[in-house]
Amino acid sequence: PFSRRPIISPGAKRSRTVEEFRLIKRVILSRRWDENDQPGNAIVVTSALPSEGKTTTAVNLAMSIAAEEDLRVLLIDADFIKPDALRKLGVNANRGLIDVIQNPQLDISDVILRTNVEKLSLIPAGQLHDRCTELLASSRMDALITELASRYEDRILIFDSPPLLATTESVVLASHMGQVVFVVQAGRTKRDSVDSALEMLGQSKGLGIVLNRTQLRFGNAGFGAYYGSYYQYGYGQNRSKTEA
Repeated sequence: PFSRRPIISPGAKRSRTVEEFRLIKRVILSRRWDENDQPGNAIVVTSALPSEGKTTTAVNLAMSIAAEEDLRVLLIDADFIKPDALRKLGVNANRGLIDVIQNPQLDISDVILRTNVEKLSLIPAGQLHDRCTELLASSRMDALITELASRYEDRILIFDSPPLLATTESVVLASHMGQVVFVVQAGRTKRDSVDSALEMLGQSKGLGIVLNRTQLRFGNAGFGAYYGSYYQYGYGQNRSKTEA
């Protein structure tokens, strides 16, 4: 499943999509040591609404990081209602993140899955729970994030989150993260929806926007047709876009 488009693989040949995710990855990795209240190597990928490409972005970002020489990546499917991240990779599992938060008898290592990509591991979402939001807001969740982010210096955490305007879990999940990647589908997502979602996130995070399916070009006729660009917001600053 790793080779099927639009999912890239760590060994993929140079292409528009591969290069575009390299651009996004470099910005994210350059900020993983930033001093914040939350770990900079914990990144959540979300969007305002469903079907904007956030899961594909999360998976491809994880794949791109897995191509690094000195880093490992843990992809966590945290979209409990529609857990598509692992499905895109052809993986099924009964237990996952939410089960570990709910059950102190479970250790997070019990639900980490290895893959045939050497530097990529997975954590499933787990069983849908009526109190997912409260469980994500718990001190146990905070401890799990701290443990996962600090146990290995070479580990990057990528969380695939539910859309911000569709569920309540995503804002709580983002509160644990050092960086937020916000996916917007060009020509589809209304400005009001984007503004409402960004207002929910606030301006204190390492926040960047992936403009998905644009026709922006970076230096040549073929670049930028699938994923367009990454816009970075400063911490607590006004929302003025600067291309990275």
